[in-house]
Amino acid sequence: MPLPTPFHTRTAPLCESHSWRDWSGYLSPSMYELSFEREYWAIRNAAGVIDISPLFKYDIIGPDAEAMLNRTVTRDMRRCRVGQVFYTPWCDETGDMRHDGNIIRIAADHFRVTTADPMLRWFEDCGYGMDVTITDVSTRYAALALQGPNSRAILKQLTANLDLDTLRYFRMGMGIINEIEVMITRTGFTGDLGYELWVEAQHAEALWDRLMRVGRAYGLLPFGLTVLDMVRVEAGLLLIEVDYIATNHAVIDGQKSNPLEAGLDWAVNFDKGEFIGRKPLLADQERGPEWRLVGLEVDWAELERLWAAVDLRPKVVYRTTSRESVPVYRGGTNGRLQIGQATSHLFSPLLKKYIALATLKTPDATLGSEVDLEMTVEYSRVLAKAKIVQLPFFNPARKRE
Repeated sequence: MPLPTPFHTRTAPLCESHSWRDWSGYLSPSMYELSFEREYWAIRNAAGVIDISPLFKYDIIGPDAEAMLNRTVTRDMRRCRVGQVFYTPWCDETGDMRHDGNIIRIAADHFRVTTADPMLRWFEDCGYGMDVTITDVSTRYAALALQGPNSRAILKQLTANLDLDTLRYFRMGMGIINEIEVMITRTGFTGDLGYELWVEAQHAEALWDRLMRVGRAYGLLPFGLTVLDMVRVEAGLLLIEVDYIATNHAVIDGQKSNPLEAGLDWAVNFDKGEFIGRKPLLADQERGPEWRLVGLEVDWAELERLWAAVDLRPKVVYRTTSRESVPVYRGGTNGRLQIGQATSHLFSPLLKKYIALATLKTPDATLGSEVDLEMTVEYSRVLAKAKIVQLPFFNPARKRE
């Protein structure tokens, strides 16, 4: 049975929908209200907060902590300064992705890694024989993600000892909120201005209460996993076991993806020396990856055309994110050829377009070109004209400013 998080006494009374999901063994609200709209628009127009305590958290400490991580992940951890956060994938010996996550450098010899899946045994194996201690601190710390254009203004009312105007994107600082020490990272999974707050679990309720009292004047609302799944697609962010299959979950080799195929080539530092999976990744880079991650857009006029064929107004097929993989073709109905699949797709309320994350054969993944995305109209499968676009779909300047 799923367990309550340290914030459950606060989130449960607010969950009017009684819609819960199992997130890594913890109860997590899917939606607080009966509809997602207010939660969605709070993130994009004001501020939203979500309990992210179910994330796994590992402290990696010791003289060899940097070296251990450098041999494990694809980013060059020597470039990660104290107070900086690196997003990075890591691979197995074949160069295929085992997982991805954020790494916070707390001190010269102290890192904290956050992941969606349990990774303790893998990190222990990677650090075997090295002067490093790897500790699972998942239950020691609770965490909230405060996201949206008003998130900075809210935090300024909560902590006076940290200059949030100078806390840069993917940086970390220590703040005091209600006499509680809180680690604040300028990170998130929404593609918007946002922060993540990390606190010892016994202080979770006090942090929530203070945050909600101050945030009320700024339009702050709690949001659940349904809306998080929507905004992360708009932000072009991958979800494990949806947009890529981790090597330890893949049943056949064809299900696996490497970082180059997943659009994460920018996060692979070949010049840092050896790391797990470097040789096969380097070979794939030299010959060119078989697949590419792209964005697809279907505009409203195309939706009107599809529904007009059955004398109906367009329906937004998936008002929230669909994780059902659907084929992508080129060549139309005559002699069409499947060139890939869309893995996460929805009608974006903000962008007013149907959008999708898709993995396509590299020769067919040219930006600006047109492909056919399979959709369902009145129980029939039809092809919608879609345009290949640059990710992310939504990328406001405030995210980095």
